[in-house]
Amino acid sequence: MRYGRMHGRDGQVGPDGPYGQVGPNGQVGPNGRTGRARGPERYEGQGARGRSALAAAALAGCGVLLAAGCSPAGGGEGARAGSSPPRTAPSARSSGSPAPSGASAAPAKGSVTVAGEVAKGLESPWGVAPLPDGDLLVASRDKGTISRIRVSTGEVTPIGKVPGVAPGGEGGLLGLALSPGFASDRMVYAYFTTESDNRIARMRYDEQRDPGQQLGAPDTVFRGIPKGLIHNGGRIAFGPDKMLYAGTGETGDTGLAQDMKSLGGKILRMTPDGDPVHGNPEPDSVVYSYGHRNVQGLAWDKDKRLWAAEFGQKAWDELNLIEPGGNYGWPEAEGKAGRPGLRDPVAVWKTDEASPSGIAWAQGSVWMAALKGERLWRIPLAGAVPVAEPEAFLEGKYGRLRTVVALGGDRLLLVTSETDGRGSPESGDDRILTLTVR
Repeated sequence: MRYGRMHGRDGQVGPDGPYGQVGPNGQVGPNGRTGRARGPERYEGQGARGRSALAAAALAGCGVLLAAGCSPAGGGEGARAGSSPPRTAPSARSSGSPAPSGASAAPAKGSVTVAGEVAKGLESPWGVAPLPDGDLLVASRDKGTISRIRVSTGEVTPIGKVPGVAPGGEGGLLGLALSPGFASDRMVYAYFTTESDNRIARMRYDEQRDPGQQLGAPDTVFRGIPKGLIHNGGRIAFGPDKMLYAGTGETGDTGLAQDMKSLGGKILRMTPDGDPVHGNPEPDSVVYSYGHRNVQGLAWDKDKRLWAAEFGQKAWDELNLIEPGGNYGWPEAEGKAGRPGLRDPVAVWKTDEASPSGIAWAQGSVWMAALKGERLWRIPLAGAVPVAEPEAFLEGKYGRLRTVVALGGDRLLLVTSETDGRGSPESGDDRILTLTVR
């Protein structure tokens, strides 16, 4: 069993690995030291909402793009209708590099149309992976199951339960992603919380077996990511380079984010087998960037730049442009600090306006699902530079929003999160909607 150089039944790291032994609170190092928590933590909040009726329609097929998972994390309600969202950072490139010459700009003003409803009555949906035929695989955080949604009918069929999932707080079965070779290997990757850690495993999906029995035994490819009742991260996605990326959280132990011996508060990059990738910032390490609080959104734009969304504590939620080896500041900085050695976010929101979870790139913009903010944010870009302030859509109409997935062109999937224990579920929750965006 391989976990990127991490070996052992209890998260122990082999002698040739870069980390040593997993200690308390997920601290990885020879002595298992732990960081010290700073200040009160912010959890996913509740928000009242007004709901409009949905037009039922079928999704006419999906392309395989980014696998989107989302994670639970704190949030607040966003700007009221008619108010001005917070201003974005003057430079979208955390490295300070200019936007590419001749980069086409998204329009300053966009639009969102709810085209239909793919499914309803889902329990704690989190990660979503579009299948090659257009159907969807959806993870239930609290049940630990993966279901297939037939988009032509909305039928939901469980394909199996992931062994070892230990739901609790914001933990459970979180992100999903399909193997880059899914057409031949039929492997589904999942990020989930166990009794001892967060980990990533892959399972073979066999559609010829009986419903509920279609997942093979899990092959753990990476383990030892710290777990907690909060800030478990959970997003996984295969990038344009066919490497596996994972967003992790610092579990409320803020010192882990700056500790390079810990896997908490990081973005990780590894091979599909869980090994460190040649070209990562440090040899024999899967750590790609650090100084994160709780990363629940990962997406690439058309120029293969990696974007990530994460929760702030009390001041600012963030959208970041990720650079290899970048330090994104937490807990020394929250929002735009302008300090040497730290990467400033591209856009920020007051924490009662967002609580960002999943993100996707489409039509020249990053689209960001907000949990407590109960809205979908659009950040229009010219290359990597914002061209206007973020716009909010669907404010309060569908409650907490967990995951957004790009389907190609002007189509998105949007997953609600009212049944995660922090919402106010109504009849039919939770739902997956199809959107047409501009």
